[in-house]
Amino acid sequence: MKPRAGGLVYSTDGGRMCPACRRPQAQCSCRPAARRPAGDGVVRVSRETKGRGGKTVTLVRGLALEEAALVALGQKLKGACGSGGTVKDGVIEVQGEHRDRIVQLLLVQGFQAKLAGG
Repeated sequence: MKPRAGGLVYSTDGGRMCPACRRPQAQCSCRPAARRPAGDGVVRVSRETKGRGGKTVTLVRGLALEEAALVALGQKLKGACGSGGTVKDGVIEVQGEHRDRIVQLLLVQGFQAKLAGG
């Protein structure tokens, strides 16, 4: 019998645990490196309505930026579109249908951007 790779996965005290550093995921010290894969260098701009009460949100994925730079770029995009939004888990969310405008803004800033989805 092979020994199982055991370890604490869930704790009622802290919730889900990181298997690498054995801390709660909210306090994980290895999380930023493991969270965002490098990607292929293409920024994908898509539209989504699922799970948002029928409201349209434009999503910008694939930006290889640090958190502070991502938030700053999100602010610029939201301001240029004249709408609200947020940055969650490395994805910029802009309220409303602004795919074409956001792709043009990203291309002007030197990113390789394209429309994704239908």
